[in-house]
Amino acid sequence: MTKIDFATIFGLFGGFSVITGAVILGGSVGSFFNVPAVLIVLGGTFLVTTVSFSIGEVIRAQKLIGTTLFGRNDAPDQAAYSMLDLAEQCRGKGVLHLQNHMQTLEEDSFQRKSLQLVVDGLPAEEVNRILQNDLNGMIARHNSGSGVLRKAAEVAPAMGLIGTLVGLVQMLSNLNDPTTIGPAMAVALLTTFYGAVLANMFFNPLASKLERNSAEEVLLNRVFMLGAASIGRQENPRRLEMLINTLLPPSNRVQYFS
Repeated sequence: MTKIDFATIFGLFGGFSVITGAVILGGSVGSFFNVPAVLIVLGGTFLVTTVSFSIGEVIRAQKLIGTTLFGRNDAPDQAAYSMLDLAEQCRGKGVLHLQNHMQTLEEDSFQRKSLQLVVDGLPAEEVNRILQNDLNGMIARHNSGSGVLRKAAEVAPAMGLIGTLVGLVQMLSNLNDPTTIGPAMAVALLTTFYGAVLANMFFNPLASKLERNSAEEVLLNRVFMLGAASIGRQENPRRLEMLINTLLPPSNRVQYFS
């Protein structure tokens, strides 16, 4: 189920609103926009970050930003109750009973894939191996995305510093023309401003949120893995509850049979 991450939206919107409000109250909005400074920081950050990664990785990282605003993860304890309920039903009705539940799941969901492997009759060890490989691939993709954002957070202030040096050189080389001092100084100061804002108010916070979301999704999928393997072995659901609770933090542990 798609959910809006209001914390991310509130934080980003609120942070940039505070900066914008301070600029407006200062009465000099136009002086905070400079095309050369934007080109140096935004363009330079994108291009230099691309040097450390492939074009595909940079593009995928931009797509992953959307996952920080619109997540699809259920709570791990809700997933645990869902798998325990299925395990209880399948113990009495057989594994093929899963086919009725799978129709309600999204086509590309990890839970559906795990249950489909069980319905197909694969041994529990094979199910675990396939799902673990799939999970490892997901972790690698998420690490790549957060890595792109972390690198951009490193590059943005550096590009701001480079812009500052460019502006200072332009200013010092034209001291005999007072009309060029103002624009050159604007480039020098605004590039530092843009770099600091992008790194500390956009790239670093989004990288942290991606890492947090990834950890939550890994936990959720491990619950599905345990549930699918247990159902495939036709184990007692009480054992599955015990195993799942070893994964969950104390505040989220389930008591299905209590």
